[in-house]
Amino acid sequence: MSNCGTAFLIALFVSIVITPVVIKFAAATGAMDKPDARKVHKKPIPRIGGIGIYAAFMVSIIFAAIFLDIQGESLWEIIGLIVSGTFIVCVGILDDYKNLPAKIKLLGQIIGALILIFAFDVRIDFITDPLGDYIYLDWFAVPVTLFWLVGLTNTVNLIDGLDGLAAGVAAIAAATIMLVALEQNFFLVALLTAALAGSAVGFLFYNSHPAKIFMGDTGSMFLGFMLAGISVIGAVKSTATIALVVPILALGVPIMDTTFAIIRRFLSGRPIFQPDKGHLHHRLLSIGFTQRQAVFLMYVISAMLGLSAVAMTEVGRSMAILIFIVVVIAVLYGAKKLGILRLADR
Repeated sequence: MSNCGTAFLIALFVSIVITPVVIKFAAATGAMDKPDARKVHKKPIPRIGGIGIYAAFMVSIIFAAIFLDIQGESLWEIIGLIVSGTFIVCVGILDDYKNLPAKIKLLGQIIGALILIFAFDVRIDFITDPLGDYIYLDWFAVPVTLFWLVGLTNTVNLIDGLDGLAAGVAAIAAATIMLVALEQNFFLVALLTAALAGSAVGFLFYNSHPAKIFMGDTGSMFLGFMLAGISVIGAVKSTATIALVVPILALGVPIMDTTFAIIRRFLSGRPIFQPDKGHLHHRLLSIGFTQRQAVFLMYVISAMLGLSAVAMTEVGRSMAILIFIVVVIAVLYGAKKLGILRLADR
């Protein structure tokens, strides 16, 4: 636990110190997010804050690897996350400066995921069914892992629409996974998520409303990819289903939002990657919430989902399934009441 606390504090400190430097660098190099009809900010804001999150995470993890003398398979997995995560950050930086076409950005995410899968052999080889039996994925291991990595990367990317939203939700998800990892004695997973949480929380000092900087695709894709990659490592070391269900619940808000966005755009005949104003945070603003209120509400929902994920690891299998079903029903009911599936963007 003390090592996780140290990793968190190092990442927190580096993130707080380096983000003002990133703000100045973004302004000097033209990495500014300009307002438009879909966005809620009214003036240009620096948008490569993810560089600060990335730097803080890397410093914390490299420090831990050296001073905790991490070796063998765990060190190889850390190197895999560093290499693939760095590639994802490079794609994000290009997008933040050049506004890459959606298909090119998706291709970059796929390449980053394949680096982790093939170069470092990080993949989901099996899952467990509700009865506890192992289901080996065999030839499906690569496509399932690829879908997981790319899917969660885009899930966090698409929720980054309000000041502090993506960073706060990612921090809550990372803390949730860390708590479960500590309970199950998965040291590496706990260490990695502690560092990731510290990086995101430090960034919130400058990203909370009114934001001085946005994380951009650099940060949102990095956070999503790291949460996905770390959970795959956890799946390799544990009962895979629990290791994967925990981040699904912890990231329940952005996963719900992304899923309904895809369904909404498909039903209305619009390109899936075409942005709209039908996301959950847009709906909350449209019914009268302020930015701070909308973000706080989504923090609370994420925290409740995170607590339900932790509870699932502490109870029997049948109770865990019941909790999951109740959460899904509650999410669907909330989506219906907020009109997230409505085809119009009003």
